[in-house]
Amino acid sequence: MNSVCSVGRLRLWLIACLVIMVGALLAPAAQAASVQPLEIVTKSGVHVFSVEMATTEQEKETGLMYRKELADGKGMLFDFTPEQEVSMWMKNTYISLDMIFIRADGRILRIAENTEPLSTKIIPSRGLAKGVLEVIAGTAQKYGIQPGDRVGHPLFGGH
Repeated sequence: MNSVCSVGRLRLWLIACLVIMVGALLAPAAQAASVQPLEIVTKSGVHVFSVEMATTEQEKETGLMYRKELADGKGMLFDFTPEQEVSMWMKNTYISLDMIFIRADGRILRIAENTEPLSTKIIPSRGLAKGVLEVIAGTAQKYGIQPGDRVGHPLFGGH
C-alpha cells in the first residue's frame, strides 16, 4: 500500500512540476505578444519604437496611468478603430508624455507635446484618428517627428 501511495505522490509531483515549467515557458511569450515594433519615418530617418498595445476598453482607459517611468524608445499605441475624433487626458498619469495622433493612412495628424502630468484637461485629436501613440515627453522634438510623417505598423496597414 505504501509503494502505491508513493508512486501516486511522485506522479502528482511530476505533473505539478511539468505544469509549472510549461507555464513559465509560455508566460514570456504571452506577454511579448502585446508588445510590437512601430516605425516612424521622419526627415531625419526611421525611428523604431517598442509599443504596448491598448486595444480593449480597459487597456485604453488605463493607458500609462500610475507608471513612474517610460524608457526612451518605448510607448503605448491606442487602437481607436474605426478612425474617429479622439480625446485623451493625463488623469493619474505621473510622467509627461508626447501624444501622437495618427490617421488611418498612417500619417501623423497632430502631436500634443509635453503633456501635463495628472491633468484632467482634455487633449483632442482635432481631426479623425485611428491611433494614438504615447511616448515619453520630448520624443517628438528629439527625433524631429512632425505632423505628416508616416507611421509603420499593422494598425495602419503597414509592416
